[in-house]
Amino acid sequence: MASTRNKNTTGNYCLEQRSFLNSENYSLYKNSQYGQAYITENPGNGLLPGQIPANQLSFNSIDVESFLYGINSTNLVNPIKEFTPELKRLPDANIYKTPTTYLPVPLHVGKNRPFPTPA
Repeated sequence: MASTRNKNTTGNYCLEQRSFLNSENYSLYKNSQYGQAYITENPGNGLLPGQIPANQLSFNSIDVESFLYGINSTNLVNPIKEFTPELKRLPDANIYKTPTTYLPVPLHVGKNRPFPTPA
């Protein structure tokens, strides 16, 4: 007996496959809400800190995390070598420019000042 349901048509199959593909592209797109930012910057003036992926903060982020958690620190067969992190320098994202602050010359008060007398 032939199927009379709409699910077995060629057009419905193509529509479902396109829906699956669009859903996959939405979730796996590199710069989606689940991915990373176009440009990663530190929060500057007027911004609150957000989430920054570990691989954007250093070139050897996995080694940094292992060192901080103390993984392989008690290995007596192959002792851990001296660890140096390779940090990335991220630019700051400022919303406004801070004006320059001018400080006066330090005030020098002499010791022989007349005492004010009430009139």
